[in-house]
Amino acid sequence: MAALKYAGLDDTDSEDELPPGWEERTTKDGWVYYANHDEMKTQWEHPKTGKKRRCAGDLPYGWEQETDDKGQVFYVDHINKRTTYFDPRQAFTVEDVQQKPKRYDGNTSALEILQGRDLSDRVVVITGANSGIGFETAKSFALHGAHVILACRNKARASEAVSLILEEWHKAKVEAMNLDLASLTSVREFAEAFKAKNLPLHILVCNAAVCTQPWRLTEDGLESTFQICHLGHFYLVQCLQDVLRRSAPARVVVVSSESHRFTDLVDSCGKVDLALLSPPKKDYWSMLAYNRSKLCNILFSNELHRRLSPYGVTSNAVHPGNMMYTSIHRSWWLMTLLFNIARPFTKSMICQSQPCGAKPCLGCQIVTFFATKMLFFSVVQEYIITSSTS
Repeated sequence: MAALKYAGLDDTDSEDELPPGWEERTTKDGWVYYANHDEMKTQWEHPKTGKKRRCAGDLPYGWEQETDDKGQVFYVDHINKRTTYFDPRQAFTVEDVQQKPKRYDGNTSALEILQGRDLSDRVVVITGANSGIGFETAKSFALHGAHVILACRNKARASEAVSLILEEWHKAKVEAMNLDLASLTSVREFAEAFKAKNLPLHILVCNAAVCTQPWRLTEDGLESTFQICHLGHFYLVQCLQDVLRRSAPARVVVVSSESHRFTDLVDSCGKVDLALLSPPKKDYWSMLAYNRSKLCNILFSNELHRRLSPYGVTSNAVHPGNMMYTSIHRSWWLMTLLFNIARPFTKSMICQSQPCGAKPCLGCQIVTFFATKMLFFSVVQEYIITSSTS
């Protein structure tokens, strides 16, 4: 310490704290160097400890690295609308950081799950992405660099969702395209329009759904809940299958539901009864129709994975949670009431999926961030279904 005192470097309380006249800076690749403004020189070693440092990890969410006219690196905080020459990662340098496995719980946000991911080389299509889980999934991917396409029936609402994402980050690569799952013609036209862009497709999230809808037929003559929740997505994947295979490693994420357990598709003889998928009005009950379509989602996802995984395209079906803050139940006041009563008692849980190639399944991680399991809801739903069919 005597030598430090003689050199004028002992007048700070912490060994790592810089003496007066010194400034800590970083290079573009994260190496820390030190500027001595009194002597107009720079050096790699800390003036006290003599150690070299490098910033660990990626920039926090909302931060971006830029270079000024003089070639010096500075940092833009898009959330707080400010700039600084201080690297926000300097609090976590290589000798201080302890690598711990990530643990997710009910307080984890989708953006935290993607923290540190660079998705600038990924193209993602998400159906029903103008609100709810779909919107949060789209925003999370877009804010981490992915090119995200919101495939929605309502073009005006989809454009509004795009604007909201761009407000958070003006450089986000996000756009809206028209897709009405209640029309097989619309599905085919969407697939053709997407292919015309000559883009790869790395992640396809089949998210859109309806629930507790009154009985109606689509323009294709099929019951609407079945077509929107399942058949439209089935046809969409078939139309884009060649793009997915060319983009491998790629992934299909099918948003299903735990409620698939409260139904079956077999008749009294134990054979699959296809008439149950698109029943006539007299045999229709909205919750059963939804549950059957979700069972189809899972069966489809399993078979899709079996057929395409040899080509580098994997598929997972995920349960997003029983009590999510979405508008899927808006058509039935009783379901809306149950959602509002049960939400305070839900318990969050994270579902993990198999990795996509050498990387984690980001699509499943983001969608299943919303995962919740609720025994109360399951019991009530089973009671309602049993009562209505008895």
